[in-house]
Amino acid sequence: MKGRKERFIRGILKTKREKYVILQIDRQKENKMKALIIFNREPYDNTDVTWNGLRLAETLRKNGQEVRVFLMNDAVDMARDACKPPQGYDQDLSQMLKDLIVNGVQVKVCGTCMTRCGIYKNHPYFEGAEKSTMGALAEWVTDSDKVLTF
Repeated sequence: MKGRKERFIRGILKTKREKYVILQIDRQKENKMKALIIFNREPYDNTDVTWNGLRLAETLRKNGQEVRVFLMNDAVDMARDACKPPQGYDQDLSQMLKDLIVNGVQVKVCGTCMTRCGIYKNHPYFEGAEKSTMGALAEWVTDSDKVLTF
């Protein structure tokens, strides 16, 4: 009788542990914020605005948040290999964006802006930067907990 009771109790404890683990996982999912960061500015515009936005994206990613990036207007140049830091500027913004992509951050770039905006009009976007639409941006906006613009 003792063996049967012991197995029964172990079975309950195992089930409780599994439920506890599942609850922990659900709580982690609940605490994960979806952040959308929209960049509009020319990458190297004599300010650190874009650099600070990319730093924030990386910090949020490292802290376990879901980060997505959308580039539009002159910021689309950041997703082009032709975009290089000016002499004397110590940060490579395109490389920072590539690093985000490698680390799982989704990056979409306005398709219309490809031909209309930036210094490097009509240059292709580098791998990992997905040509996108205003409709896709609208979906991301409605699906995000926070939307930040730089």
